[in-house]
Amino acid sequence: MARGAKTGERKQRSAINDVVAREYTIHLHTKVHNKGFKHRAPTAIKAVKEFAQKAMGTKKVLLAPELNAAIWARGVRSVPHRLRVRLQRRRNDDEDAEEKLFTYASFVNVKASDFKGLQTTVVDSEE
Repeated sequence: MARGAKTGERKQRSAINDVVAREYTIHLHTKVHNKGFKHRAPTAIKAVKEFAQKAMGTKKVLLAPELNAAIWARGVRSVPHRLRVRLQRRRNDDEDAEEKLFTYASFVNVKASDFKGLQTTVVDSEE
């Protein structure tokens, strides 16, 4: 058989039924390193959205107002080094939506000294 030729087709896993919520720790300090002071908080927002897209596999990401406030709490240039985020993959109820799922990112309050040893956890989604 030729190299790279496959006999069977690979099944694509559907994420339609995968409505799930997980908590992640995002290390924002590495994302905003070498950014100018006026660009740090907007870059952190973009980094959270990009992380959510990769982790949950959806293009549409909505940020909770509490998450936005937590990033901007100390101003544009003093972004928190780490952030605990709950990412929820939800169904899109719009009939004319392009995607069936979207991700909702919300803030989880953790003290700065308590980030050691935190792992990614699956939580029950309260909808």
